[in-house]
Amino acid sequence: MSQTAPSTSTEPTSAVGQDAAPTLADLTTLRVGGPVDHYVEATTEAELIDAVRGADDAGVPLLVVGGGSNLLVSDEGFDGVVVRDVRQGLEADLEDSCGTDGACGGASLSIPAGQDWDAFVAEAVANEWVGVEALSGIPGTVGAAPVQNIGAYGQEISGVVAAVRTWDRATGQRKSLSLSELEFGYRSSLLKRTMRVAPTGGADLWYPTPRYVVLQVDLQMRLGSLSAPVGYGELARRLGVEVGQRAPSAEVREAVLELRGGKGMLLDGVGPDAQPGDHDRWSAGSFFTNPVVPVDAAGVLPADAPRFPVRSATPTTTTGPALGEIDPSLVKTSAAWLIEHAGFAKGFGLAGEHSPARLSTRHTLALTNRGGATAHDLVALARAVRDGVRDEFGIELEPEPVLVGLAL
Repeated sequence: MSQTAPSTSTEPTSAVGQDAAPTLADLTTLRVGGPVDHYVEATTEAELIDAVRGADDAGVPLLVVGGGSNLLVSDEGFDGVVVRDVRQGLEADLEDSCGTDGACGGASLSIPAGQDWDAFVAEAVANEWVGVEALSGIPGTVGAAPVQNIGAYGQEISGVVAAVRTWDRATGQRKSLSLSELEFGYRSSLLKRTMRVAPTGGADLWYPTPRYVVLQVDLQMRLGSLSAPVGYGELARRLGVEVGQRAPSAEVREAVLELRGGKGMLLDGVGPDAQPGDHDRWSAGSFFTNPVVPVDAAGVLPADAPRFPVRSATPTTTTGPALGEIDPSLVKTSAAWLIEHAGFAKGFGLAGEHSPARLSTRHTLALTNRGGATAHDLVALARAVRDGVRDEFGIELEPEPVLVGLAL
């Protein structure tokens, strides 16, 4: 069975006039960032490619923006072309056969890069497409999801990715990357690494937009009312199940939205108890990734520091719901725990409670704009936290957002 939801965008795309162009503060969830030199909204794949190719041919810096939830851009703005993919919708091919494990068939989905991520998750849960329910509430777009292999509550998008269709800026051609070619890791992928590392060891070639610009994401998802195995203790306890067991996907989504909302890790207007103007939600989500260290180096951590298993980015089997394989050589600890125990409490600001940039009052892993922060205010706070954790524990926290025109 096949069903198609076409893009909801119908207006022709073009560069937006400079007077009408948004600032980066308008385009990012941290709500900081200066003016845009040239802004384009793409409503078709061809228009997206034309904008990227045009910038590259002209030798102009390029910034492709999704939901803006993983960006911290300088107050001076971006002297180049900013492209935003606004395509929505998806195509789904469904198989109706049922297996002995209680799951029925599968869904092969093709989704344009511009599709809002959480709107897709809501649709997946409603249609009983399994494998992204624990990723509810994550801001951003489908195209950005595989770049950093988004994950939360024991689930990562790599568990359902079949392929990613891209525009290869190096060759000027479309290129489809298979699951194995994407080289997924913890908050990492080939896509992300092409942005940060030049093959010759010289200056970054593609920063701040990767070599491979995502055009479409193809997912392979199981059908069924039960979730993928729950892989995170906090979520399992909220659901009343054990880690590795399954629960109704709708209940998993509801529980995740409640957990994220309680930590201020949702956008304004999303989830239960949303309050307009909640500055704890003016953030880029988790600003630092959780450190992954070799087991033999974990001894530098205090005895009471959290230790979590590190699982492979893809499930151990494709014949039924499964978690990734545990890597016995690695251990993951909590960046939030390190931050708090290095002396940075919830709500910390460099100038006290009136600081324009502060740690969230609900979660120390989120750096927030309290309404009047600049990008430099946020960078100063991030540096203080990073340096404090390094001085206390000897562990260097790595920022998760892409910094544009800034450096820690």
